[in-house]
Amino acid sequence: MRAVGFSKFGGPEVLEVVELPVPVPGPGEVRIKVAAAAVNPTDTGMRSGGRAEALKDLEPPWVAGMDAAGVIDEVGAGADWRVGDEVMAVVVPARTGRGAQCEQIVVPAASVARIPAGSSLVEASTLPMNALTVRRALDLLALQPGQTLAVTGAAGAVGGYAIQMGKADGLRIVADASPKDEALVHELGADVVVPRGPEVGKAFREAVPDGVDGLIDAALIGPSVLAAIRDGGGLAVVRPFQGETERDITVHRVAVSDYATNQAALDRLREQVEQGAVTLRVAETFPAEKAAEAQEKLAAGGVRGRMVITF
Repeated sequence: MRAVGFSKFGGPEVLEVVELPVPVPGPGEVRIKVAAAAVNPTDTGMRSGGRAEALKDLEPPWVAGMDAAGVIDEVGAGADWRVGDEVMAVVVPARTGRGAQCEQIVVPAASVARIPAGSSLVEASTLPMNALTVRRALDLLALQPGQTLAVTGAAGAVGGYAIQMGKADGLRIVADASPKDEALVHELGADVVVPRGPEVGKAFREAVPDGVDGLIDAALIGPSVLAAIRDGGGLAVVRPFQGETERDITVHRVAVSDYATNQAALDRLREQVEQGAVTLRVAETFPAEKAAEAQEKLAAGGVRGRMVITF
C-alpha cells in the first residue's frame, strides 16, 4: 500500500510516497481503507524531529497523521463494526510509527466513529484530532454554563472548534482575530473579538475586567495570556507550558492521546456536526504525491480550515 513517509528528519522535502505492507487488524481493531487524512501541525513537528525520541525504536519509514476518514475493509475479532461502514478515526502515530496518511490503517475499534450524516469523507477527516483536543481541553477546564472562555488562534482549526464547542457548552466566548478574520470569528460564534497578537492577554482583560474563567491557548502564546485569567481560573495548553503560573491559575496540559479511545466523545462530535453546532472546514486537498506542498502551505500560516491528503 502507498503512504506518505519519511526515513530521516528534516524539511518537507524528506516526505515521499512509500510502499508499506498492508496491516492486519488484531482483536478489538479494525482496518480502514483511507480516503482522506488531514494535515496538522503535529505532522510537521513529527517530520522535523519533534517526536524523535518516541520513534527511535520504531522502524522507518515513519508516517504522520492523526485523523482520517474512509471505509472499514476488515474487522478484527470482537470489534463491533462492519465492512463497508464509512467512518472517521483518531490515530496515534507514536504507537506503531504509522499514522493516518496511509492507504490502509489499523486502529482500535474504540478510536472510530461514523462520519457525520451529510458530510463527505474529506470533510469528516478534519474533525477527530482537533475537535477531540478541544473536547479534552473543555473537560479539563470544567467551566459551567454562563462562565467565560477566552480562545487564542480563534480563526484556526483548534480555535474555531473551541469557539463552537464552547458555545455548545453554554459558555460566553471571547476570542482573538486579525482584521481579515474578524468576521469569520464572529460567524463561528464569538461574543467578543479582540485584536490578535502578543498582547492579547491584556486585550482580553480589558474586554473582561474581572478576568475570564478559562482560556484555550491554541495560538501557543504562552505565559503572557495569564493576564487574561481571573484568580483561580484555568489555562489549557496544547504544548508544554514554558514558564510559571500565578494567582492560583491551573495550567492544564492537553494531550489528545488521552482521548484516542474515547469513542463516546468522538461520537458526540459527530452529533454536534449533524446538529449544526460544529462546522467542518476544508482549505484544500492534495494527492499523496503533493504532501510536501500541503505541509509547506500549512507552515506558511494563515490557513483557514484544514489541508487534506487524499488517496
